[in-house]
Amino acid sequence: MADKRFQSLPGFRDFTPRDCAVRNYLFSVWRDVAHRYGFTEYEAPIVESTDLYLKKSGGELTTQLFRFEDQGGRDITLRPELTASLARIVGANQRDFPKPLKWFEIGPCFRYEKPQKGRGREFIQFNADILGEASASADAELIAMAIDTMLSLGFREGDFVIRASDRESWLAFCADHQISEPSEFLPIVDRLEKLKPEVLKEQLDAFGVTREQVDAFINDEENASPAFREIQSNLEARGLGKYLELDLTIVRGLAYYTGAVFEIFDMKKSMRAVAGGGRYDGLLATLSNGAADLPATGFAMGDMVIRNFIEETPNANLEMEAWMARNPACDVYVVVADESKRNDALGVISKLRTAGISTDFGMSQLNVGKQFKKAEQSGARFALVVGAEFPEMQVKILSSRSEATIHPNTNVVEAMQQHLDSPDGPLLA
Repeated sequence: MADKRFQSLPGFRDFTPRDCAVRNYLFSVWRDVAHRYGFTEYEAPIVESTDLYLKKSGGELTTQLFRFEDQGGRDITLRPELTASLARIVGANQRDFPKPLKWFEIGPCFRYEKPQKGRGREFIQFNADILGEASASADAELIAMAIDTMLSLGFREGDFVIRASDRESWLAFCADHQISEPSEFLPIVDRLEKLKPEVLKEQLDAFGVTREQVDAFINDEENASPAFREIQSNLEARGLGKYLELDLTIVRGLAYYTGAVFEIFDMKKSMRAVAGGGRYDGLLATLSNGAADLPATGFAMGDMVIRNFIEETPNANLEMEAWMARNPACDVYVVVADESKRNDALGVISKLRTAGISTDFGMSQLNVGKQFKKAEQSGARFALVVGAEFPEMQVKILSSRSEATIHPNTNVVEAMQQHLDSPDGPLLA
């Protein structure tokens, strides 16, 4: 039995080659969509001053910090999310960039919470933010990007939905019901379906409202804010309106949200929201003590929950598997069929690698059958056989065992590149 001292900590993961391949697929899609939308990549530190999170986050997040004192006596925290770091970076550097800023980041975050399906203590987030644009067009651009991310991951209409709201709607509700502390009331709305009825009643009673009044407000589409209606019109113009629904129960838990908020949900409801975000106009001014003040909106998607969603959705899972098949760790496996030709094989391997073709081979002497087995295990599309006939060589498609001959005086790099650029149909000898 393995020594428990050397097992990974609860909520943390090892990434096997398969897990790394899935991660690389997500990164590839995230970056591709972000670039298509004109976003620029940035990077923030994994460790920040704890004050950065205590200053504005509030609520449950402050109880989930991986917080400790470093050897210099500083109170520091492993970042639980990216928005605060982004606000700090932009506050210090925003004069150097034209507005609006469209930035994205992919990296690990840490929260000390109970590990469960789609949620760990270490996770990777894709974050995209637009800063310096106050109009609802920025929110619509961000939601459109979120929708296109889902579509690029292989999801289809009926697999997911964007449920959106606007905190402005709830501020109007609070004003109508003389609720002077909306920041204390909104977390109750955020947990509306999670709280036991008696607990919910007690919390609503403290603000002088009933569940019936709250439900009546939620179920009345006339309470949609002007910003939501503009976002809806914008998405309909893009042909994406069918993915958006008004849901006034969406308020998001973090205290810094100020306007439109949204979450992406699995239509089968097998898991919690798979991504979400919203407008946070006041955060930059707060973290910079007023030195910089830019309107901002953003969203984040975590790798754990979206992977679960992909694996539970056949068409999305097929898209992921197809990508991994197109991006194997090895393109060509060189089979040394005659040990006297090993040095010639090494020369061929070096040429292929220099040309950027991923190539592997058996480093010790093995019979041909075992080498072909290793070639299949490597995930390579092709086996290149170097035998007694060298410089003549055989190319085999490993999935079908069809083959072709590379004749002497043929450029092996050009020949293999031509095979790699072609579909895996039958090869002609």
